[in-house]
Amino acid sequence: QVQLVESGGGLVQAGGSLTLSCAASGSIFRINVMGWYRQAPGKQRELVAAMPSGGNTHYADFVKGRFTISRDNAKNTVYLQMNSLKPEDTAVYYCNADVDVSTLFGTRSYKYWGQGTQVTVSS
Repeated sequence: QVQLVESGGGLVQAGGSLTLSCAASGSIFRINVMGWYRQAPGKQRELVAAMPSGGNTHYADFVKGRFTISRDNAKNTVYLQMNSLKPEDTAVYYCNADVDVSTLFGTRSYKYWGQGTQVTVSS
């Protein structure tokens, strides 16, 4: 079993910054992709940024130039630095990881989610 624990959400004024962190723990053989999604009230969950283990980050168009995703592979942790925040960035932000887990039958790949952290940007 793998757990993802997020931290760093909160309330910030428009134009401000926040950094989210997500630490993975448990029976991890290898983490392939780590990323962040968000879900605003009444909307579907959407991809914000993703980072495979080999680099080549991907960003949604609406955060390009404002958000930066990074990973510390030694700590199994992914970060999301959010700058120039806008009220429309208000949402619950979820960490996501594609993890290879060791089992009695070999490695198996699973997708895991964090519990979510609220980000609120006031105008």
